[in-house]
Amino acid sequence: MNRCLFVAPAILLLGCGDRTDQYVLPAQVTDFTTLVAGNCAGCHGSDGRVGAARPLNDPVFLAVIGKETLRETIANGVSRTSMPAFAKNAGGALTDQQITILTDQIEKRWARPGDLAGVVLPAYSAQLGDSKAGAAVFQTYCAGCHGEDGVSGEKAGSVVDPSFLTLASDQSLRTTVIAGRTDRGAPDWRNDSPGHPMTPQEISDVVAWLSAQRVKPFELTQIGMKLP
Repeated sequence: MNRCLFVAPAILLLGCGDRTDQYVLPAQVTDFTTLVAGNCAGCHGSDGRVGAARPLNDPVFLAVIGKETLRETIANGVSRTSMPAFAKNAGGALTDQQITILTDQIEKRWARPGDLAGVVLPAYSAQLGDSKAGAAVFQTYCAGCHGEDGVSGEKAGSVVDPSFLTLASDQSLRTTVIAGRTDRGAPDWRNDSPGHPMTPQEISDVVAWLSAQRVKPFELTQIGMKLP
């Protein structure tokens, strides 16, 4: 009877032994699909689109942000937004090699530079423009979808909602004005008004207007919103 008690655990251990060499430590994962699934898909979608956050599988966005800034964003995140830092030295879980793999493969698989051959791209980052001028720019390019006051329109929702603007940085607003949102049918800077792409100054001005609509911290508490 006692001998049987020792035999059963031994069989179980033998059965598990064959599986130990199949386990890969998180820091040793180098497969792009696995890295995306574990770190990006929850926000950006399993194939880089159709997620809560901006699509990564978007050649306009990738052309505008550029490879180096994309890598920096993956590594260090974006302060005061929902984009976390993924680099180990910034509190994340990914090695430098894994971040390089993500950056290289996102560009290789999804950039499609030929789609933008000959197109002069607006600068990814720039100083805010004139918010008063931006109000007129908004009416020209944005009100048709978002409504005259930005609260909402027939084709798109609010861009002045306090919750949205609290989570969206000025850079995020600028990126969306330039690259649009392919997953939501929002056009890029060339197609808001057919035949009349937005100028760099118009982009900076409308971003300044949107930024000016952001509720100040003390106002947030008055309307019952908690600060992030």
